[in-house]
Amino acid sequence: MNRVRNIVYLIDDDPRVREGLNNLFDSVEIDILTFGSAAEYLEHLRVDDAACLILDLQLPGIGGLDLQSRLAREDSPPIIFVTGRGDIPSTVKAMKAGAIEFLTKPVNTDALLNAVSTAFARDRLLREQRAAITELKKRWALLSPREREVLPLVVKGLLNKQAAAVLGIKEVTLQIHRSQIMQKMAAGSLAELVRMAGRLGIPTDRH
Repeated sequence: MNRVRNIVYLIDDDPRVREGLNNLFDSVEIDILTFGSAAEYLEHLRVDDAACLILDLQLPGIGGLDLQSRLAREDSPPIIFVTGRGDIPSTVKAMKAGAIEFLTKPVNTDALLNAVSTAFARDRLLREQRAAITELKKRWALLSPREREVLPLVVKGLLNKQAAAVLGIKEVTLQIHRSQIMQKMAAGSLAELVRMAGRLGIPTDRH
């Protein structure tokens, strides 16, 4: 059985910082990969089960905050800033953009390890949520065009007779579509189907 691989990615242009943090994470048996610039990191093909990204603010080329903004559009690991040149506006901007923590050098090792642990947990949760949404989208893709018209009416609470009237079809036909929807979406109950619809962005209220 393959072990779960949690990886810390460190981007810092100071070789001493990279060496020091490399030794720290080695000592607690956490895998770490280090990069001297954002460009080097972006070229790396990630293979991990959970990850976090430790960034300096000031980096050659793409700066830390710019990289954070760029990665926000991707499935990026949670970010921890560790910098020797922090300021309040940068801290506020980083945290508002979702950073786990903003630490200053010389870094408090306990605070950093706690932040990394939090980042790993968040990353695992986000991956589970993305996987669940992907699975729901696959189920949604199995629905026929008519079933996709029926589903929003069902989750809004319309009775079979009401939903059938909206679509101009017979009630028995609506019931057949409803049964197929439940089967294809693998929903065990109407309440579960409503939750699924909500996660797919399908309106579930009457108004």
